[in-house]
Formats: sequence, structure tokens, C-alpha cells
Amino acid sequence: MAGVKLHYFNGRGKMESIRWLLAAAEVEFDECHLTTRDQYLKMVNDRDLMFQQVPMVEIDGMKLVQTKAILNYIAEKYKLHGNDIKERVKINMYVEGLMDLMEMIMMLPFTKEPKLDNIEKKAKERYLPVFEEQLKTGVHLVGGRMTVADVLLLECTLMLEELFPEILKNFRSVKDFQDRMQKEPAISRFLQPGSKRKPRPDDGYVKTVMEVFDLK
Repeated sequence: MAGVKLHYFNGRGKMESIRWLLAAAEVEFDECHLTTRDQYLKMVNDRDLMFQQVPMVEIDGMKLVQTKAILNYIAEKYKLHGNDIKERVKINMYVEGLMDLMEMIMMLPFTKEPKLDNIEKKAKERYLPVFEEQLKTGVHLVGGRMTVADVLLLECTLMLEELFPEILKNFRSVKDFQDRMQKEPAISRFLQPGSKRKPRPDDGYVKTVMEVFDLK
């Protein structure tokens, strides 16, 4: 029985970055998948969800909510954050930018008229150039070692390539970084079939989310 328990749907969403980070830290975790509205309402009534939102992570005797707060806690606990306040704020800026981009991708299955061109344009013009420039001078984004920012950049680039297979063609440093990161033993295991990494969301995942949150 793992000491960490994740409460979320059986799909990517906002929990996937947390799974990625735990995997990179080589932390075992269990999952409780939300499948019904009654399950969700019980968590709300039991006051397990501070703001009535998931993801929620049980760790170290706490029930943590809010994705960024959870990521920061895990990063600090397992030394995947910066060495000082200046490194940490730079890492946090990278992480928040990546989460903004990934959230656009996460919302696609719930969007009637997905604007893929908009996502591709923003990725190429706003986000990827930042990481390309930084990685020209180092193996990792901050501090010369793997941090939460590196883990989320790998997750994000793989998500982008699922939609736009050639998107890294003109971002050689980012592609080289991606290749290096995938060879990290813990991450390589997470990328193998049968791991706790979730597949791209399908109609079943969307249906469950809509039902649990009573969305019309």
C-alpha cells in the first residue's frame, strides 16, 4: 500500500502532471478514481475538498488540493525544486506557463469547436521559443539538474506532438532535451505500457467528468 493516494478521474486532466512528478521522484502511489456524482458529493460533504474541486492528493497526513500547491509540495519534498528563492521563482514561472499551455490542450475534448490552429500558433510563437532559448545553454532549465519544470516540459511536448507531430522540427534544443529526459530511468519506466500514465482522453472519460460534475 503506497503512502500517497490520488483522487481524480481515470484520465489525464490536471492530475496527470502530478502523476508525472511522482513518477520522476520514484514515489509509489495509489489512485481512487471518481466515477459517480455521489462519490464526488461524499467527498464534498466530508470536507475532503477545500474548494469542492479535484485533484486531491493524500500525502503525509494531509489532503492537498489545488494543482500548483500540490506540485510545489511534491517538488520541495523530493528535491525537484530550486536551490534558492531565485531558482524557485524561475521554475515556478516555467511551470505556470506550461500549465497554461497544457490546460488549452486539456479542454479540447470538452470543446464543441476545438481551435487547434490557435494552440499550435501559441505553442510555436509564445511558449516553445522560451524553452528553446534557455536549453541552448544548459541540459536542464534551471540549476543544472532535473526539476519540476523539466518534468512538465517533457509532459507538455509529448502532448503537443500527439496533436502536431512535427511541432518540434524547428526547436532542436527542446527536441534534444525531450530525448534526454525520456532516457531517465524513472521517466522511461513511466512511459512504458502498463504504467500509471494515462492515455489521451476519450468519449468515456468526457462522459464521466460531465456526469460527476453535473455539467450539461
